[in-house]
Amino acid sequence: MSRYADFRILIVDDNQNNLFSLRTLIEKHMDVEVLEADSGQAALDIALQNPRIDLIVLDIQMPEMDGFQTASMLKVRHKTRDIPIIFLTAAYKTDEFQQKGYEVGAADYLLKPIDDNQLINKISTYLRLIEKERDMNRRLESLVEERTAELRIAKQYLENVISNMGEALLLLDPAGKITTANPAACRMLGYEESDLLGMAIGDVFEEEEKFQANAFMGTWLEALIRTGTISSIEARFIASDQRRVPVLFSRTALKNEAGEITDIICIAKDMTGYTRVDRQEGNDASRKSRITGCNS
Repeated sequence: MSRYADFRILIVDDNQNNLFSLRTLIEKHMDVEVLEADSGQAALDIALQNPRIDLIVLDIQMPEMDGFQTASMLKVRHKTRDIPIIFLTAAYKTDEFQQKGYEVGAADYLLKPIDDNQLINKISTYLRLIEKERDMNRRLESLVEERTAELRIAKQYLENVISNMGEALLLLDPAGKITTANPAACRMLGYEESDLLGMAIGDVFEEEEKFQANAFMGTWLEALIRTGTISSIEARFIASDQRRVPVLFSRTALKNEAGEITDIICIAKDMTGYTRVDRQEGNDASRKSRITGCNS
C-alpha cells in the first residue's frame, strides 16, 4: 500500500482512545504519516515545528484550548494558515457552531459518531486536491526553469552578438544618457564602458550640419517618436582625445505598450578612410558628362 505515501496528517484529540481509533482507521486505508497531538497547544507546536503538515483532523471539545481557538491560532500563522482542517465534534452540532467552524477556517465539519467511510472519503478528497496542486506546481516550476534557461541562452547569444559586432552600439535612455556601450563603441571613442555610462550623447556626438548640432534630443527625438527609426545620418563621434571620427549613424526607438520611448538604439559605422562624394559635386559631374556628350 503506497497511496498518499508522501503525505502527513496531524490528528488532534484530548482522548487517547479517540487518537488510537483515528490512527488505526487512517492507516488502514492509506499509507500516510500520522502525527498525534493531545491538546490544542501541542497541535500548534507540532504544526510549527514540522516542515510540512498536509491535513489536520481536529476535535473541537478539548480543555484549555478548544478546536475553534486552535484553528484560529493556526490560521494567523504564515506557516500553517493554508493547512486544511477537518473538525470533528460530538457536542457542537448546531448550525451556529458549524458556521463558527467555517468562519475560523475549517475545510469541513463532521459530527460524531463519525462514519468511517465518510471520514476516509473526506481525507482522500483533500489529499487528492493537494496532490493535484503539487503536480501543477511542479509543472509550473519546470516550465519556469525551461523558460529561464531559454532566456539565459538568448541573452548570452545577444550579448555575444553585441560584443563582437563591428559597428559601435550605444543604448540611450529617453533623456539621451548612455546606458550601454559595446566594445566597438568603446574602441571608436577611446573610453572604457564605465566612463561612457551616464554620459550624454551630445558629449560624444556632433552632426554634420551646423543647424542640426545639439539637436539630438530635440529634432531627432521628435522624428523618432513619429517614425521609430532614423537611418544613414552622416555625423562625427567626438573621441576622448577630441578626434572627430566620421560615422554613418542610425537610431531606432524602442517603445512600451503606451507608445512611449523607453530606449534609443544607436548604431554607428566608422567611415574613416571612405571617400565622400558630396551631392552637389556629384550633380556637377553628371551635368558635365551630359554636356560633353552633347558636344561630341
